[in-house]
Amino acid sequence: MNKPRFTDIAQELKEGIASGRFPLGSLLPTELELRDHYGISRHTVRMALQELQDAGLVSRRKNVGTRVESTVARMGFQQSLASVEDLMQYGAAHLRLAPEIDTIASNAALSRLLGCEEGTRWLRISSLRMEEGPQGLPLGWTDIYVDTQYAALEALVRAAPDTLVSALLEQHYGLRVAEIVQQVRAVDASAAMARKLRIEPGSATLQILRRYLDADGEVLVSSVATHPGERFFITTHLQRARG
Repeated sequence: MNKPRFTDIAQELKEGIASGRFPLGSLLPTELELRDHYGISRHTVRMALQELQDAGLVSRRKNVGTRVESTVARMGFQQSLASVEDLMQYGAAHLRLAPEIDTIASNAALSRLLGCEEGTRWLRISSLRMEEGPQGLPLGWTDIYVDTQYAALEALVRAAPDTLVSALLEQHYGLRVAEIVQQVRAVDASAAMARKLRIEPGSATLQILRRYLDADGEVLVSSVATHPGERFFITTHLQRARG
């Protein structure tokens, strides 16, 4: 049986609040208790609790817990996303090739893109996503930029290549991503990018810049993903929040 996703857990907790199983003013089970009860990761538990908090049902305080503040959710529309990766809809089975990791100094173009000073040094983690199969084509090239003070990430990424870099920062450095800002724009493929994606230079690509911010608005991670226009699309689901 598939493990429940955070939306299923959030809905079950909402129903528990609405039914009085978790009365107004009471504390929900702890993250560890919910993790063990559902047999899921702590990250998934936090996503479920964040949905409840966004709906105005609970408040969360360190060393206190998650307290029920309302039995009626705020109405509105919300995106149905399990993680940042859910923003990327590939429409086919895909695989990620082993990452390339190096340390670079930003040139003028990269500095403008990342909003940093020219010459800033970054740990760059690059990877290519491919369709599966002998005739598989590249689906996207991603460059991730992290401050060089987190150079130990190189070993962590190589040990867990399918784990998000932002998640590794949270797990191993005690950081927390509070907000993700995403910008999408059309870009003509450079000669170098065209070779990586197996397209003609100057072809239309979709470039997605994501900045992962902490609670103070400081950038923890920046990623730049480039996708061939004819092989990639984004789907966003907006759902009315349930009470």
